[in-house]
Amino acid sequence: MKKFKGGLTAGGCVLSLCCLVAPVMALAADGGGSAPSMYATFWALLPPVVAIVLALATKEVFSSLFVGILVGGLFFSGFSLEGAVLHIFNDGFVSVLSDSYNVGILIFLVILGAMVSLMNRAGGSAAFGKFAREKIKTRAGAQLATVALGVLIFIDDYFNCLTVGSVMRPVTDQHKVSRAKLAYLIDATAAPVCIIAPISSWAAAVSGFVEGEDGFSIFIRAIPYNYYALLTLVMMAAIILLNIDFGSMAAHEANALRGDLFTSGGNVSGQEEEAPLNTRGRVADLIIPIVVLIFFCVIGMVYTGGFFDGENFISAFSNSDASVGLALGSILAMITTILIYLARRVLSFSQCMDCLPSGFKAMVPAILILTFAWTLKAMTDSLGAAEFVATAMEQSAGKLVNFLPAIIFLVGCFLAFSTGTSWGTFGILIPIVVAVFASSNPQLMVISISACMAGAVCGDHCSPISDTTIMASAGAQCNHVNHVATQLPYALVAAGVSFITYVVAGFAQNPWLPLPIGILLLLACLMAIKQMRKNK
Repeated sequence: MKKFKGGLTAGGCVLSLCCLVAPVMALAADGGGSAPSMYATFWALLPPVVAIVLALATKEVFSSLFVGILVGGLFFSGFSLEGAVLHIFNDGFVSVLSDSYNVGILIFLVILGAMVSLMNRAGGSAAFGKFAREKIKTRAGAQLATVALGVLIFIDDYFNCLTVGSVMRPVTDQHKVSRAKLAYLIDATAAPVCIIAPISSWAAAVSGFVEGEDGFSIFIRAIPYNYYALLTLVMMAAIILLNIDFGSMAAHEANALRGDLFTSGGNVSGQEEEAPLNTRGRVADLIIPIVVLIFFCVIGMVYTGGFFDGENFISAFSNSDASVGLALGSILAMITTILIYLARRVLSFSQCMDCLPSGFKAMVPAILILTFAWTLKAMTDSLGAAEFVATAMEQSAGKLVNFLPAIIFLVGCFLAFSTGTSWGTFGILIPIVVAVFASSNPQLMVISISACMAGAVCGDHCSPISDTTIMASAGAQCNHVNHVATQLPYALVAAGVSFITYVVAGFAQNPWLPLPIGILLLLACLMAIKQMRKNK
C-alpha cells in the first residue's frame, strides 16, 4: 500500500478519521426526525474538509473524495448505513449526473479531449511546438506566453484550462517547465481572469446574484477592488521574471531542469501523450481549430442568451447558459475541424473517428474526479452548509463594518475551499451583502461584493475538489494532488496580501490607494522569500 511522509498508510488515515468522527455519532442519534441533526451547523462543512485533508495526506484523490462523500451521507442519515447509501446514490451520484448543466460540462470535456487528440494526430501540436521553439528562446518566455494566452481566453474558465493546456504543453515541455508549474499558470489565468472580464460566463453569474440592483454595472465597478485576481496576475509576472519558486514547486522545477517534468505521479490521465501520426502537420492545423473553437463557443453562449432573438451582445452574454453554449460550440468546432482535416487530407475519416474514443479515454480521470466533487458538494448542500454560513454572516454584519470586506474575503475563501464551488459562494454571500449595504453604504457594498468574488476565486483556486482546479490538472496533464500541493503556497501568499489590502480598502473606500499598497506588499513578500531561499 502506498505510504506518505511519517510512515502512515491511507488506511491508517481513514481509521484515524473514524475515531475522530465517532464522538458525534451519539449526538446524531439523538436528532431523529427527517432533518439531519447536524443541519446548518459547523459539522456540515466537515465532509469536504475530510476529503481535502485525506487527499493532501495520502495523495489518493478518488478514495479521499469517496470518504468525504461517505462521511456526508452518514451525517445526513444519522449514521444509518442504509440511509447513507441511498442518500449518496439517489441524491448524490444519480442527481449530479442527471443535472443538465453538469452533463453539458461533461460533453464539453469529452469533445475537448477529442479535439486535442485530433490536433495531435494531425501533427498540429508538434508543428506548433517546433514553431514555438524557434520563436520562444527561454523558460521565462514560455511561461509568459502561457500567461498571455490564458489572459486572452477570458470567456470561460473550463475552456481556458483545457485550451491553454493543449496549446502550451509542447512549448513548456521543450523548455523544461514542470507540469506542476504549467498547471499553476493555467489555473491562475482561469478563474482570476474570468472574474475581472466583463464578457465572461462569470460576469453573467455574478450579475444574476445581485438582485434589485444593476448587476452588470456593479460588476464593472467591482473590478478595481478584486484584489486576489489582480494580485495573482502581478504575482505570476513577478515569479517568472524574477525566477522565484518556493515550496514544493521549487523541487518540481529543479527536477524539470534535470529532465523529470512530473517529479511524481505522472500525468493526470496516467498515459503519455500520443505521438502525432502525420508528419506533414502545420501550425495552422492547431491554430485554426482553436480559433474555430473560440468563435463557435462565443456564438453558442450568446445564442443561449437570446442574441439571435434581438438581445444585444452584452445582455446575451449576461443571460447565457455556459454549459449549453460551450457544448454546442465545441460540437460545431469539432465537426468543422474534421471537415478541414479531411479537405486538407492530413487525416482520413477513420483516423478522425479513432480520435473520438481516445479523446474520451484521456478525459475519464477528470470526469471521475468532477463527478466525485459534484457529489461531495451535494452532500454538503444537504447538510445545510450554505444556511450555516449565511446565518453566521448575518449575525456579524453589523459589527466591525470597516473590517467587513476583509472578513467577507476570508469567509468566501473558506466556503469555496470547503465546497469546491465559487459560483455557489457567490449565491450565498452576495445577496447578504446587498441586503446589508444597498441602502446604507453603496460604495462599501461594491467593495464587499468584490471581496466575496475574490474570496470565492481564492478558495476555488486552492481547493482540490474545485472543478477549475481539476480542469487545470487535466489541461496540463499533471498529477492532480501534485498540482494542488505545489500551487497552494503561491495562492496563500496572494491571499494573505489580499486580506491586508481589503482591510485598507474598508477604511479608504476608494480604488486608488489599496491596490498600489497591495502590489508593493506582494513584491516585498516575494523578494523576502527569494532572499530566504538564497540564504539557505
